[in-house]
Amino acid sequence: MSESVRKMFSQIAPRYDLTNDVLSLGAHRRWRKKAVKLARAAPGNKVLDCATGTGDLALAFKRAVGPQGEVIGTDFCADMLNLAPAKATKAGLDIRFEVADATALPYADASFDIVSISFGIRNVDSPQRCLLEMARVLKHGGRALILEFGQPQGLFGSFFRLYSKHLIPFVGKCLTGNRAAYEYLPKTSAAFPSGNGFLELMNETQAFHKSQAHPLTFGIAYAYVAEVSKHF
Repeated sequence: MSESVRKMFSQIAPRYDLTNDVLSLGAHRRWRKKAVKLARAAPGNKVLDCATGTGDLALAFKRAVGPQGEVIGTDFCADMLNLAPAKATKAGLDIRFEVADATALPYADASFDIVSISFGIRNVDSPQRCLLEMARVLKHGGRALILEFGQPQGLFGSFFRLYSKHLIPFVGKCLTGNRAAYEYLPKTSAAFPSGNGFLELMNETQAFHKSQAHPLTFGIAYAYVAEVSKHF
């Protein structure tokens, strides 16, 4: 991944959680809970959460898989990841956190029941390579879960685009001091394929089947769930 993206996340890491809560009015927490359900996380599952950031999705998965399950959270930005262990400890959850690139995962083939990435795949150098790595480390019948921003349509979509262009950078600057980061995030979200477009991207890898796109909050975000292909 580009060094500029890594530096950007390092700079906003200390106030990343607060800014997410303010900008989404807490909706991102509901999206993660829904995503865990869609991934059919069950007690005893082994889960890898890529681009875990400060660990929110990893925590949600750990609650679902229980003490007998295992969750590993990884991120390419150490400054983001450094905030995650304390959150897990405070929640009484045993989660392993490791620095790793989602396009070159340091794990053996067929190691996990579920592999996820939340609001991170649009930031990697090659989304296809990331998807292939997720498929590689999934067990036979394992599931990939991708959370990513969408592109709402209609009247709500027009409002959301104005909000993204003007209010998100303003609030981001006020809370983190980094306006450029919160100009970058909406810009990349608007340019990244969503809905059927992202399903086509997944299908191009030939690594998944039974792919589904689930819109969240009028399409502001999507949860994509797919099973690794038998032949992969």
